[in-house]
Amino acid sequence: MSDNDAKKPTKFFGLSRNVISMGAVSFLNDLSSDMIFPFIPIFLTSVLGATATFVGLVEGIADATASVLKIVSGRLSDRWKVRKPFAVFGYSLSAIAKPVLALATLPWHVLAVRFIDRVGKGTRDAPRDALISFSTEKKNVGRAFGFHRGADTLGAALGPLVAFAILPFLGGATASGLRSLFLLSFVASLFAVLILQFSVREIKNHDVAEARPKFEFRYLGLPFIIFLIAATIFALGRASEAFLLLRARDLGVALALLPIIYFVYNITLAVFATPAGILSDKIGHRNTYMIGMLIFSGTYFLFAQATSLWVIWALFAMYGFYSAFTEGVGRAIVADLIEERWRATAYGMYNAFTGFALLPASLVFGFLWDRWGPAFSFRYGAILGLAAFAIFLFLRVGNHTRSRLSS
Repeated sequence: MSDNDAKKPTKFFGLSRNVISMGAVSFLNDLSSDMIFPFIPIFLTSVLGATATFVGLVEGIADATASVLKIVSGRLSDRWKVRKPFAVFGYSLSAIAKPVLALATLPWHVLAVRFIDRVGKGTRDAPRDALISFSTEKKNVGRAFGFHRGADTLGAALGPLVAFAILPFLGGATASGLRSLFLLSFVASLFAVLILQFSVREIKNHDVAEARPKFEFRYLGLPFIIFLIAATIFALGRASEAFLLLRARDLGVALALLPIIYFVYNITLAVFATPAGILSDKIGHRNTYMIGMLIFSGTYFLFAQATSLWVIWALFAMYGFYSAFTEGVGRAIVADLIEERWRATAYGMYNAFTGFALLPASLVFGFLWDRWGPAFSFRYGAILGLAAFAIFLFLRVGNHTRSRLSS
């Protein structure tokens, strides 16, 4: 298959074979990961005897590792002018980590495995996003990222359900049952790597033959920097979904139903991500992202005011709706603002900055919750969302920038 063939739209919603294949890869990888992720804290504390503090250390190191490596891998991908090898290596590393988890006998073994898994994620994400943008016609870039985000989230939504369905046949949430689950999760990851290796083609960006100057931040341009600032502030207002579940529990949602209400969020995101991406190609990626920002702030204000059970279920669906309007579309905006030679670098920075922001966001949100209550915390998040919206509103630097943002 030639580079041009990989970019030609198929009959499946006008998406290229590369984009469809990478959607399948993300679906299977997230299905595999979320089969086991909810059980890792239980495995650490109940089976291996770790403390809650150690659980937090594991996830903190894992997230920080992924965020740092997204910048590094994006920069190396642009320098070496390849994308697929980074994606294959990253997905393969994460796949190998899952069955190794079944062999863990001490808490630090889990820490090492999670570190390896996040090295894989940090290595693959920015080059993969660049490859998606290179594999898509400009008019369909929002659709492509929406489709990919939807496939990714659908896997994340179904993973826990698959685990709950098969775990009773493996011995339940016992040491042996969990170890068997970790081993079985490798199957979906293996198929993800095989699809990536044999169905996805490398795409050379258009300026690959041009002389490439040494990278400087000025090459990313002021519009991208402003967007990065707005997106980071926006992320600072967004707490971990764990706080949404805690709010649901406080308002009377039964403990057994918390996985179901979280599924409502994930399935809403999965269903609406592609339509939101298609809409963004029609009305502008920037405009669609701003709509998502307003939905986020409105949802957080309603979380602060909520008093009834039916409202909280609706709010989880609204939260999924906001995510559909921003997560894939944000990546489309990066493609609008950054020329191809620096695109993986830009994706690495975008993913890393917004990822880094989630840690202080949750810490501040939790402090405000303890100090002044959940309503105050959600209002704080909503206000930060509006502040980011205001910055984004003035992302207009000349006619050239406006045309690129609204493409």
